[in-house]
Amino acid sequence: MDVRERNCDGPATELIFGDWYPAARTDTLRVGKITTSLLLGVPLLLGRKNDGKIFAMKDLCPHRGIPLSAGWFDGETVMCKYHGWRFEPCGGQCREIPSLTQIDTLDASKIYATSYPCEERDGYAWVYLPAAGSGRVSGELPDVPELPKFSEKFRSAHLVAELPCNVDHGIIGLMDPAHGPFVHQAWWWRSRASIHEKVKNFEPIPEGFRMSAHAPSGNSAPYKLLGVYGEPITTTIDFVLPNRRYETIRCGAKWFSSLTTVTPITPSTCRIDVIAAWNVFYHVPFVTSIATFFGARFVGQDQQTMIEQAQGLRYNPGLMLIDDADKPAKWYFALKQAKLKGTGEHPLSGPVTLHWRS
Repeated sequence: MDVRERNCDGPATELIFGDWYPAARTDTLRVGKITTSLLLGVPLLLGRKNDGKIFAMKDLCPHRGIPLSAGWFDGETVMCKYHGWRFEPCGGQCREIPSLTQIDTLDASKIYATSYPCEERDGYAWVYLPAAGSGRVSGELPDVPELPKFSEKFRSAHLVAELPCNVDHGIIGLMDPAHGPFVHQAWWWRSRASIHEKVKNFEPIPEGFRMSAHAPSGNSAPYKLLGVYGEPITTTIDFVLPNRRYETIRCGAKWFSSLTTVTPITPSTCRIDVIAAWNVFYHVPFVTSIATFFGARFVGQDQQTMIEQAQGLRYNPGLMLIDDADKPAKWYFALKQAKLKGTGEHPLSGPVTLHWRS
């Protein structure tokens, strides 16, 4: 058993640019208003134009570096507070420099503030952050992440929590299959007494891996509720770089799906976002409020654990990853390094079966 394949704390965490990250809930983006966010250490200015399109800019004026959020947005252009420079926010093109005179030869339209592709999906503003020094984004971009849905009518909810750890710790915690009976022990989920051996099959997918369709754990109360429909229940879980965990539960025509992301805010902090949709118990009154309440409790347990882990990590302990329960974490690190370096094979050459107790 390899318990020392790598120190999963390691040196300063490298961040993956050149991909989409959730920056803000779109219900906070109102026409003519601006809000700020921080992704991968990049300060962002976000808003919604008069035509309804959302945008994301680097929250820095290219003239003197003052945050553009200190200025004004009239629904069409962002004006810098310092010298009144105006920028079209979707492309970043400068539209006006008030200090220019008739004898100036500077063409303001050739000046650009940094703007980023920004798309609205599932109530989130997804922002594409290119690699540093790559200039303005051009060419074909990867698809914007979206929560899978399997019927026209469904309910949905979202949760968010900030974590005082780097994105690597957040992600390997997200995919950790063995912590459930301890971190999430509760009458409505599972208990330590319910621990038993699990056998799951995994397979490679592009930039990630899949826990193949399987019957869900019998020691989790929410899954047992689906038994009222009298149909076979299957669960599929995908992890896809840089930070996405998709879970789909099917029970005949009934379904539940979730997309959980762990997004780096800075190299040492991150944020977990969960968006879920379902048509299970669709007509039950207050089902969304009930699901949100228990979901918040569940995510809060993870958040509290990460807060406590951060206290120990301050002392730079040596860390270990074991087989088989930590194998998904090893795959994640291998996938991440291959993406950062642009070289390397997928850590899964084919289907793999893992065993653990939880």
